[in-house]
Parts: sequence; C-alpha cells; structure tokens
Amino acid sequence: IAFLVQQFVPAFTGLSHARFLIVHLVFLCCAVTVTTPTMLLLAFIGGFLWDAHCYLAPIVADPEVYTQPVESLRFGYSIILFGIAGFLMQGLNPVFRQGKWHFSALLSGIAIFLYLTAEFLVISFIRGDFTMTRSIFRLLIYTSVLTMMVSPIVFWLLYQIAKIFDHSLYPEARKSNSWY
Repeated sequence: IAFLVQQFVPAFTGLSHARFLIVHLVFLCCAVTVTTPTMLLLAFIGGFLWDAHCYLAPIVADPEVYTQPVESLRFGYSIILFGIAGFLMQGLNPVFRQGKWHFSALLSGIAIFLYLTAEFLVISFIRGDFTMTRSIFRLLIYTSVLTMMVSPIVFWLLYQIAKIFDHSLYPEARKSNSWY
C-alpha cells in the first residue's frame, strides 16, 4: 500500500521539492516493531521494490527524450541502505517495547536524513563530483522533517492493525500496567 500511496504524493515546490517518503517511513516504523531477521527481510523486500521502482523508470523511458545517460546507482543499493536504517531503528526496540513510541518517531526523521545523506554521498562518488549546495541540504532537511511529521500516523495504523489481530507491539508496557 505504501508504494501505491508514494506514487501519488507530490513534491512541495515551496520547500525545495521535498516530499514525504512513505515507503521508507513505513519500513522504519515496522523495523522498530519486529525482530532483526524480520527487519532484514523487510529491508530486502522494501529495498528491492524501491530500486525496481527507481531503476526501471529511466529504462522504459523514451530514448528520444532522454538522450544522455544519467550516472545512477546500481540496482540493489537501497537494500543495504534500508538495512542500515533498520538497524538504527532496532536500537530503540527496547524503548519502543516499553510503550515509548515518540522516541521512535523522532529517530525515524533522523534515519531518513541519514538515508538520504548516504544516498547523496554515494551518488556524488559515482558521478565524481561532490557539491553540497544549500538547496540540496534544505531538500534533505525538509524531506526528513516532513516524513517524520507523518510517523505518528503510521505508528497509529500499526497499533490499529495489531489491535485487529490481538497482537501487542510492546508487551513490557502491558506487564507494567502502563498506558497501553
């Protein structure tokens, strides 16, 4: 569903063309709620589908319109970046399991920023030119903040899905009679 929604999310031209990265956010929110092997499987699936989405579009494009080949990343790089971001989120798994989801929401914005920065650095290395302009930096910041602002909605949806299936996302909170 996240990939379908991502297709219809526009860029905010007033904010340096920033956008919500719904696919990345759903992965990050799920990564904090599952075990490490499941997170790695989600990283593989999410990264594979994200690369397929980004990699196949220029291939099927009209060659008369796109006459110059663009230096791009190789297929599969997103799997590694998704995995690294997932491990970052896994670090907050004990805190999340106590019912403190707001730390995970904050970390999702930081993880998105680090993901985009790593992607920018790899693309710059491949192209052989590193130029970090203010507009690129603003794009990274605005995209991270916009995506982080949506994370409470994604966590709420995860809670609703867990409630439907009678599954506890954080059993430690239930044991300590927390607000869960």
